[in-house]
Amino acid sequence: MDKTAFAPGAVATIGTPDDLVARIKSVLEISGGCWDMVARYVVPEINGYLARLRTSREFVANNREYFNRAREAVMAKITENPAAAAALTVTKSPLLAASAGNVPDPSQGPDGIAPR
Repeated sequence: MDKTAFAPGAVATIGTPDDLVARIKSVLEISGGCWDMVARYVVPEINGYLARLRTSREFVANNREYFNRAREAVMAKITENPAAAAALTVTKSPLLAASAGNVPDPSQGPDGIAPR
């Protein structure tokens, strides 16, 4: 058993969680990092962390029309208020659906033409 579980290069680890951590770190050094993929993709799947994310993604995909309508309603309210529209033009966050890249120009009318 010592040769299969405790020796350097062993194919199994028997012991404490710290023993397993040490073994995984040694495999990382030997393999050049392939365990990074295991940590990112395999462990979350095994631990069930991805199930709720998939459920959430499916909910958003199936209800996209409601999210789009809500975004349009919010944008309409923002563009009705000149101060809010001006503030939004300086927003740089890519996390906002209404970031500066897709905000109407407050100097333009609703048809995209500057009022005279």
